[in-house]
Amino acid sequence: MTKHDYLPRSDQGLLVWAKNLVLYAMEHYDAMKIPEESVVLLQQQYSAYSNTLTKAEFPNRGKLDVLEKNEARDVLKSSLRKFVQGFLYNPAVTDVDREAMGVPSHDRNPTSRPAPDTHPVITTESKNHYELILHIRDSGRSRRKKPENAIGAVVYFKTSDEPITDPNQLTSSVLVTRASHILEFPPSERGKTVYMAARWENAKGEKGPWSEIISEIIS
Repeated sequence: MTKHDYLPRSDQGLLVWAKNLVLYAMEHYDAMKIPEESVVLLQQQYSAYSNTLTKAEFPNRGKLDVLEKNEARDVLKSSLRKFVQGFLYNPAVTDVDREAMGVPSHDRNPTSRPAPDTHPVITTESKNHYELILHIRDSGRSRRKKPENAIGAVVYFKTSDEPITDPNQLTSSVLVTRASHILEFPPSERGKTVYMAARWENAKGEKGPWSEIISEIIS
């Protein structure tokens, strides 16, 4: 394991992780003796990545949108690593602070947070054309809650004229951090069948087992 493993691998995972760190740093930078301008710069880079990611995930995205997202992601990841190494291991930053920001401590082995060993359960409903409302709960729970060591469920999906039985064939994905999520489709997909499956993901980007593949017709 390298010292950079705390950065999630997925786009949405990085977004959620970085947002948590930035919000905490903005609220506690004075007590942690971190220069305000460094936190502001990191916040700006997070916002730039968030905006480009939204464009890159839009159904009508272009190659330029994806390129801009990748560039903003690289800038943010580099800045996060420099920020963590440059400021978050000074004596004013406690283990409690680092735990709250999802950053490992150097002076002891952090508590292991393995990938969840349960899987998400997806149910759907349709209220509007071109939309599916996803409801997600844990297979080990009766209510719509994610495991404690999961930041969310990565939902993989794909429209197909042929039945999909292998989740690795689901080529699109979105990280869902709440119990419900609206999945939108372009009008051209109306009447097609979309196949979906999901896996829980922790803050390190590690994923749990697959859920069952379900299918719905886009209305």
